[in-house]
Amino acid sequence: MSSLSIRVTASPSADELERISSSLAAFNDSDVGPAKSQSLAVMVRDGGAVMVAGLSGYTAWGWLYVQWLWIAEAQRGQGLAGRMLSAAEDEARKRGCHSAYIDTFNPVALRVYQRAGYVAFGELADFPAGRTRTFLQKRL
Repeated sequence: MSSLSIRVTASPSADELERISSSLAAFNDSDVGPAKSQSLAVMVRDGGAVMVAGLSGYTAWGWLYVQWLWIAEAQRGQGLAGRMLSAAEDEARKRGCHSAYIDTFNPVALRVYQRAGYVAFGELADFPAGRTRTFLQKRL
């Protein structure tokens, strides 16, 4: 082990990131089976075809992960988040998913997700400073 070196960088190459990703995926495939990961997105457009809201995530190992959910200011407060979550959950069920998870540090979003049936299972205080990041899940 004396010939090993450790390097920290803020700018890894695409090849380095691919090596990490593909190597971990290969290990996980052999350990727990293929993830069958698929991207999933829900877009909402106005009459002029301008995107006014969107949800992005993926499905893997029977779970839907909602990574990003954004709604333009003028569209907020109209139940759009719940409708997008429902659309994503419907697609996840079609893909064979049994559950979904999401996280947020926004107190308004937290209430929206809880109204949509998500239940908190963990928290990180001061992530970011002054806020609590809450992790939520829902059985589909």
